[in-house]
Amino acid sequence: MYLEIVTPEASLVSGEVESVTVPGVNGEFQMLNNHASIVSSLQNGKVKFRGTPNFQEGFEDKFSKDNDGCWILEISSGTIEMKDNKVIVLAD
Repeated sequence: MYLEIVTPEASLVSGEVESVTVPGVNGEFQMLNNHASIVSSLQNGKVKFRGTPNFQEGFEDKFSKDNDGCWILEISSGTIEMKDNKVIVLAD
């Protein structure tokens, strides 16, 4: 599936990933390939994804990697949309 993470500053990352986990307002949830369409608000927490997407130059330092090989981005809030194997995260 395709992931794009956008902030007011810039588009931080885009490309193919295997999974995306986000901090939904009703709890953390994960999306995999062919997930049902969804739109949700996000709360303070971590966006985690597994894959090898392209990081926007100059913004790589916003991401860290955990022991399981997942990329992590800390957010304060946002919105996520998953449709047709494309995930768009609008994050603050």
